Amino acid sequence: MRSVADQSIAELGGRVSVLTRQRDDHVTLDSLLERLSTTAPNQQNRVLLDIYRLVFPHAFAEESVLWPVMRRVLEDGEELTLQVEREHQEVNELVTRLESLDAHSVEREPILDRLIEVLREDVRDEEDELFPRLQTKVSVSQLRMLGLAWEVVRRVAPTRAHPVVARRPPGNVVAALPLSVLDRARDRVDMLVHGDAGNFDASLRSLSAALTRASHAVEHLPIMRRGEDPSTRVDPKPGAPWGAIALGIVATGVAIFVLARRRS
Repeated sequence: MRSVADQSIAELGGRVSVLTRQRDDHVTLDSLLERLSTTAPNQQNRVLLDIYRLVFPHAFAEESVLWPVMRRVLEDGEELTLQVEREHQEVNELVTRLESLDAHSVEREPILDRLIEVLREDVRDEEDELFPRLQTKVSVSQLRMLGLAWEVVRRVAPTRAHPVVARRPPGNVVAALPLSVLDRARDRVDMLVHGDAGNFDASLRSLSAALTRASHAVEHLPIMRRGEDPSTRVDPKPGAPWGAIALGIVATGVAIFVLARRRS
C-alpha cells in the first residue's frame, strides 16, 4: 500500500475526497509546527492557537465521521482506530497541561516537544496505514461523500482540548454544539489577547479564563463521556459543574458583545 502522502490528487479521489482534505490539513500542520519551532516562547501562543484551531476540529471530524466507517469495513478497524484515538487523547491531555503553564515555565519545553512528536506520529499513522487501508475498501464516490461529511463536521466542531469528552459517539456528538460555541468564542477573544488588545487586555484574559472554565465544566457532564473506550477515559472531577456552565453562558454573551463592539 502506498502512503497517501505519495499519491496524486486524482489517485486520492479528487479535491473533495476525504483523503485529499486530510492530506491538505497535514501539510498545513507541518508548516505550523515548523513556524512554532522558530518562534520565541513568549510569542508561541498565537501559533499554538492556529494549531489548535486546525488540529482539534480535524480530529473531531475523524472520530465522528471516519473512524466509525473504518471500524465497520476493516477487520482490524477497532484496533487501528483505537491507536489513533489514544494519540488524540494524549494531544488533548498535553495541550490542557500546556495551557496551564507560563510561557517561561521549565515544564513547558518537554511538554511542547512531546506534543509535536505525537502530532507527527498521528500524521504518519493516518497517511501510511489507516487511509491506504480505507482506500482498499471504499469507492471513490464514497471517499467524496465522506469528504463532504467530514468537512461539514469539521466546520462546526470544538477547537480546543477536551480530554474528558469521549473520543467516540454518542458522547462526542452530543458535546459538539455547546463546546464549539464556547471554544470559538474563546478563540476570538484569545486572538485579541495575543494580538494588540490594548486597554482590553486584562478584561479579555479574564473573559477567556471564564470561557475555559465553562468548557471544561461542560465536558464533565456524564452524557459527554458515553461511548468512551476505557483506554482513553479520563476520570472526571467530582461535583456538579452547573455554576461554571452558567458562568460560561454569561461569558459567551459578554464575548459576543465585546467582539461586536471591537468591529464597530
